[in-house]
Amino acid sequence: MAKLVFGMMQSLDGYVDGITDQLEFPPPGVELGRHFSDHVRGLAGSLYGRRMYEIMRYWDEDRPEWDAADHDFAAAWRAQPKWVVSRTLKSVGTNATLVTEDVDALVRRLKQDVDGEIDVAGPTLAASLTDLGLIDEYRLYFRPFVLGRGKPYFAGARPPLRIVASDRVGEDAVRVTCIPA
Repeated sequence: MAKLVFGMMQSLDGYVDGITDQLEFPPPGVELGRHFSDHVRGLAGSLYGRRMYEIMRYWDEDRPEWDAADHDFAAAWRAQPKWVVSRTLKSVGTNATLVTEDVDALVRRLKQDVDGEIDVAGPTLAASLTDLGLIDEYRLYFRPFVLGRGKPYFAGARPPLRIVASDRVGEDAVRVTCIPA
C-alpha cells in the first residue's frame, strides 16, 4: 500500500515559489541536492499538478551546463513513474501518464496497488487531495529565504496537523514532517 506525501521546499514566509513560470529559489547546495536525488530515487512515483509538472520537465533533456549532481537528479526523475493531473495538457513526456478526470479514483487505486511512497507535487493538487483526506504526510522543507509573494504551500484550508519529526537537511533547510491530526 502506498503512502501519499506532499513535500516541497518553501520560503520562511510560506511560499513554494514566486509568481513567475520558474521556481524562484536559489538552487540547493550539494548536500540538499543529494538529499533530493536520493529521495526521488527511492519513490514509487510522483503525482503532479500541471504547473509543477511543466516546471519539472526541465529535467527531461540533458543540458550542457549541468554538473554530475544535475545529471544524477535528472536520471532519478526520469526513471520514476509520474501521473500528471491536468484538464488542459494534451500529452505528457516519457514515463508519465496523463490524468484528465476522476483523480479521486485514480489516487485511491494507486494507494491500494502501489508499494512505497508517492510524492505529491503542486500545492493546488495537494489541496484537492487534502480535501479528500488522501494525503498521509506533509513534509515542509523551510529554506532561509523570503519571497514575499507567490504560491503558498497550503493552497487551501490548512488541515489540523501533528508534527512527528523535524530535522536539518543539507546546508540550509529544515524539514518538518507532519501527519493529519
